[in-house]
Amino acid sequence: MKLLHLHLPTLNQSFFFNKGMDDGRGFRVKNLLFIVFTLFHLYNIVIWAAEKLGLPSSPPYLSLLKKTDESSYINGVSFASGGAGIFNGTDQTYGQSIPLLKQVDNYIVVYKSLVQQMGPSGAEKHLSKALFTIVIGSNDMLDYFGSSDLRKKSTPQQFVDLMANTLKGQLKRLYETGARKFVLTGIGVIGCIPAERVKNKTHECNEECNFWSVKYNEELKAMLKGLKSERQGINYSYFDTYSIMQNVIQKPSSYGFNEIESACCGLGDLKAKVPCVPISKYCSNRKDHVFWDLYHPTEATARIFVDTLFDGPSQYCIPMNVRQLVSA
Repeated sequence: MKLLHLHLPTLNQSFFFNKGMDDGRGFRVKNLLFIVFTLFHLYNIVIWAAEKLGLPSSPPYLSLLKKTDESSYINGVSFASGGAGIFNGTDQTYGQSIPLLKQVDNYIVVYKSLVQQMGPSGAEKHLSKALFTIVIGSNDMLDYFGSSDLRKKSTPQQFVDLMANTLKGQLKRLYETGARKFVLTGIGVIGCIPAERVKNKTHECNEECNFWSVKYNEELKAMLKGLKSERQGINYSYFDTYSIMQNVIQKPSSYGFNEIESACCGLGDLKAKVPCVPISKYCSNRKDHVFWDLYHPTEATARIFVDTLFDGPSQYCIPMNVRQLVSA
């Protein structure tokens, strides 16, 4: 089994290659490439996703740059970079993330190394059976609604159109370097994260942010459908993060939660005025909270995402879930 997982925003991104393993359910996976771009702190999701596929975690890509043995790439690489988005300027506040464009550049370096090691046809066969998982866009959306400068430069519709078109350009680059199977997730209900609720005295969600998140998701789904018709051999699974997250927020008790507004860790109103730092206060039971801090979900919430992503119905996974995609 071979898994390459590349991740952008605040998640560990890993690139695994193993000969073939059983996930405990008689499900044998071969040649899986995982590329993930996301806002939420989903390190655990990466670990659980790897576990479902019978894979170990992998070392960071940057840590391997000084090594002369390029075979290291075959055993696994992580391209993770917290805070990144679809656009290069998304992380202007901290300026520490590696943007989508550069993330794909780094992957292409690995691709060229694989071609040298396996030959063009070997690398092509290897990657055509791989799974590319891309989770990204939330940081861009939050930046837009938090920046008066960005809102002056474009309307919300123009912005989400540009997001989808820019992402499509990077997907084409991945296709040209062997990618054929993709998992892409839509933006979640980011208007309801504690960081947005705390801006409202009544702690209501930022409905404008949610509205345009839905619009972007619609653009993303249409883009994927169009790309499949334009490029031969593409298969994909679109994960409706928004709908599953909305269900959790609207019916928390059905999922074992009783706190949907406040973060578990932080300071101030909704524990969202100050992020989770050593002096922050913690909730007594993180399992009953949807959010860990002002931006990120708890482990309990993340588990729901992973389980649905892999084995969920067509209501959330379009046109198929990840387990079906890997077997396709």
